[in-house]
Formats: sequence, structure tokens, C-alpha cells
Amino acid sequence: MQQILQQAQKMQQQLAEAQQELAEAEVTGTAGGGLVTAVVSGGGELKSLDIDPKAVDPDDVETLSDLVVAAVRDANRAAQELAAQKMGPLASGMGGMDDLGGLGKLFG
Repeated sequence: MQQILQQAQKMQQQLAEAQQELAEAEVTGTAGGGLVTAVVSGGGELKSLDIDPKAVDPDDVETLSDLVVAAVRDANRAAQELAAQKMGPLASGMGGMDDLGGLGKLFG
């Protein structure tokens, strides 16, 4: 029982560390060959948006809007990949916890 508790505490600490790393991380997404660049946190919060003046055409605002959306989506995709990379090993580490590390056998 003590070993299970220690394992759970260790996994909780690793999870907290991974969440902190994600909160501090920033990833970049681009669109239009780099005309629009979005930076988001590991949690998906938009931090900055850079628009190259070449992308600004007063007669074609729709294209600029599309580029902004595409850049933000690209950055969010990168944030999700980073989260999966950081959290994935922790989730797979819980694979042995399906029956609460053997406790399920005690009750059935």
C-alpha cells in the first residue's frame, strides 16, 4: 500500500512539473509563408501576433483574416503537440493504475 502511495505522489509531482513547463513554454505558428506569425503559450493562450506589412491589402481584408486564423490554429496545434509530448509519458505511466495498482483485486 505504501509503495502505491509513493508512486502516486511521484506521478503527481511529475504532472505538476509538466504542467509548469507547459505554462512557461511558447510555441509559434505561421501562415502565408511567414507573413503572419502567432505565438501561443503551452496552454494555448495567444501571446503575440506578427503581421508582415506585405500581407496587408486594404482591398483584401478577408485574406489577412484567413492568414491570422491559420497562424493561430497552427500555433495551437503546436501547443497541443507539446502538451501531448510532455503529458503523454505521464498518462502511459498510469496504465498500471487501471485497477488502482492492484487494489481492485481486494474488492472483487
